[in-house]
Amino acid sequence: MILSRDRILTTHVGSLPRNEKLSDLLMSQEEGKSYDPKMLADEMDKAVRHVVGKQLEAGIDVGNDGEQQRVGFQTYVPQRMSGFGGISKRRRGQEFEEFPDLLAYLVRRFPQQTKGQHAAPEAQSAIKYKDLKPIQDETARLNKIADELHAFSARFMTAASPGIISTTMLNAHYESHDAYLDAIADEMSKEYQAIHDAGLILQIDAPDLAMDRTMMYRDLSDSEFVKRCERHVAAINRGIRGIPHDRVRLHVCYGNWEGPHIHDIPLEKILPALYTANVGALTIEFSNPRHAHEYSAIKKHKLPDHMILVPGVVETTSNFVEHPEVVARRIEEAVAAVGDRERVIASTDCGFGTFTKREWVIEPVVWLKLKSIRQGADIASQRLWGKKVA
Repeated sequence: MILSRDRILTTHVGSLPRNEKLSDLLMSQEEGKSYDPKMLADEMDKAVRHVVGKQLEAGIDVGNDGEQQRVGFQTYVPQRMSGFGGISKRRRGQEFEEFPDLLAYLVRRFPQQTKGQHAAPEAQSAIKYKDLKPIQDETARLNKIADELHAFSARFMTAASPGIISTTMLNAHYESHDAYLDAIADEMSKEYQAIHDAGLILQIDAPDLAMDRTMMYRDLSDSEFVKRCERHVAAINRGIRGIPHDRVRLHVCYGNWEGPHIHDIPLEKILPALYTANVGALTIEFSNPRHAHEYSAIKKHKLPDHMILVPGVVETTSNFVEHPEVVARRIEEAVAAVGDRERVIASTDCGFGTFTKREWVIEPVVWLKLKSIRQGADIASQRLWGKKVA
């Protein structure tokens, strides 16, 4: 994993907006409807080339395929594994029950949901990763296009954590949730390894480590949730065994939606558990209004020497474009908390296309936000290194 040796590097969390044609094809694929595989492959080629080019224009150093090849950040998994069927009865977030107007607002704003969002399957028999070809196709497409465009100082690809898979596609087969977690970790390890084998940095997307405090685990106390968090991190470590820690980064978030977030667990309580992950970087939200103050947690619980902090310096559910000076100040605050300018890489709070056809931010603004990260990073770099960035 590269460090910010002579300037602050830039990245993002992973998902970027998908076009309508690609979105329709991905939804047809997920729902088992008829679609043209060649047309889908062609659209994926176009979409990945588009978002790689846009990241380059914005000045992103560590980029990816924008998750253009998946219908959602974790709900793609049942397409690649056997053992899933039926419908999971997953609990809604606490605030959606407390504020029914919020749920009604979301339904009006996003009337066309993917199947995985409203009817994710459950594990009804032993799960088994069926075929590595989809993930191998994803990595090959990214590498081919990025090579052609001479893109990025480093490349990454996302994959869902065992924990978020377990709390989205619920267990209806294994003797315990922990047994299910371990089974997922063992099967997802094949996808994790394939990403690593392709020469890409593996990003584990694990909103379960924060968001699920208000969903799956809302009836637990904070201390009990921290224990579950530790168990979910252990499942991540099980899944990434054999991959060097400096080739893995871990993304943690509180749920990528515009809502009150008044029940979110403070970062300070879960941070020690996050530090037990065998990863080289943590990507954490620091720009949304509920969590922008939490660099104090990093100051209290110092970032391990082997870890990089990848803070969100722009927010991902609003069409406001952060001023570069605001971004620069956020980066400088992150550096002050870590105590090392080289171990900070500027990023987004979360993704811009968590699920197909559920984009909070319009596409033109996404690229402006990424550009603002670059501009803010250059301002901060000039201050932190005392020289103008080329």
